[in-house]
Amino acid sequence: MSDKVKYYIVDRDALPEVFLSVVEAKKLIETGKASSVQEAVEKVGISRSSFYKYKDSISPFFESSTGKAITLSMSLEDKPGILSKVLNQISTTKSNLLTINQTIPINGIANITMSIQILEPINEYIEIIGGVQGVHDIRILARE
Repeated sequence: MSDKVKYYIVDRDALPEVFLSVVEAKKLIETGKASSVQEAVEKVGISRSSFYKYKDSISPFFESSTGKAITLSMSLEDKPGILSKVLNQISTTKSNLLTINQTIPINGIANITMSIQILEPINEYIEIIGGVQGVHDIRILARE
């Protein structure tokens, strides 16, 4: 058996209640609505031992990515202004473009890789960029 950590995406409704309570307790602490772990676990109705047992094992998928860097790969039609439209859409999110690389277009498609320091959940970036006419495939290559 491999020692590598494996991740799964699981529907919220399939998770045991304790996992959801741990996420809620972490959110209370992060937002300052609870000043200690003890206060947070009392508010959500779990034990401190349950919190500490699972706190590093569960995070909301998109929320855990905010305030970090992501690297996206996308395919764009080779037409004037499409990359500019993508960059304009990204600028509306008040994020920080860290790097951008473009290949020479082949068969009318250019491959773009960009790293962005994000301030919003990843799904919002995918929706914003995917909504630009001429953008085809978008993939998340890496998250910080």
